[in-house]
Amino acid sequence: MAPANTIDTHAHFFPESYLKLIADHGKRCGASVIADPSGARFIQVGLALRTGPITTPFIDFKERLAVMDRQGVRMHALSLTQPMVYWADDDLSVQLCVAFNDAISAAHRAHPERFIGFACLPFQSPRLALEELERAAKLPGIRGIYMATAVRDRELSDRSFFPVYERIADLGLPIFLHPMMVNNERLKQFYLINTCGNPFDTAIAASHLIFGGVLDTFPTLEVSLPHAGGALPILRGRLDRGFEIRPECKTIARPPSTYLKRFTYDTITYSEEQLEDLVKLVGADRIMAGSDYCFDIAYEEPVRFVQGVKSLTAAQKQQILWDNAARLLKLQ
Repeated sequence: MAPANTIDTHAHFFPESYLKLIADHGKRCGASVIADPSGARFIQVGLALRTGPITTPFIDFKERLAVMDRQGVRMHALSLTQPMVYWADDDLSVQLCVAFNDAISAAHRAHPERFIGFACLPFQSPRLALEELERAAKLPGIRGIYMATAVRDRELSDRSFFPVYERIADLGLPIFLHPMMVNNERLKQFYLINTCGNPFDTAIAASHLIFGGVLDTFPTLEVSLPHAGGALPILRGRLDRGFEIRPECKTIARPPSTYLKRFTYDTITYSEEQLEDLVKLVGADRIMAGSDYCFDIAYEEPVRFVQGVKSLTAAQKQQILWDNAARLLKLQ
């Protein structure tokens, strides 16, 4: 399939420079790069968090471009994923961010029509995050900021992040969120850590942004939710009910459901009906293509999925596949 005008806004990437820093220096922070008997590599942070296997498609651009061509995807917006960088001490965290941000900028310079990227910041230290934000924002190809749904023990409504949000908004950069795997004994079986844990983690983070006043304080700040908003859309009535009857929910002037159109969303629903519901709820102009490349749960045909939703008009499909992301990421 020839690459169409499609931007995959949810495409993960691990540069070798990032992996090498963890392998060489992660031990002091309880992290390492390990291999299983087959030779597959994993990032291990403490006893609970393991990411991988980190297969060659995560790293190798030649293989990635071949997959993109087969899928009909013109551009990947490269992003990190767990374990992110917040587990590291400040010095290593900054090094990891610099390595990742420089790597995605290098990918853009080598393939300007195929790769852009979302910068990673050491949010556990807002001062350092601001410093790296100023540096990274000047790099060619940086089109947004990547952030986990929580930073260590701080929620996204924590006031310490407000100066960073303010500067991100001033720069006109959107924030793209990604959940961190919830370490809960009840989720360890049946892959519930991802199928249930991640969608609810996204809903919790979005609720903190709403009730914590972040979206009101920074009205121009764009925040994109992964996995089609996770559980947030289906919880809108319950959140509104809490707002109506609970004093601790009276932190905002209007019902939580009215904030749903303040977010953008990707298409990772695995359900045509769910995507159709999301379009009805927030509009096709708030939804962008995503695949979760290249985890095993990812869409193998992200373009074909959108094209196959019969209720969408040709114009809506064009919005979702290209126009919305191109506008948000200032590609047009």
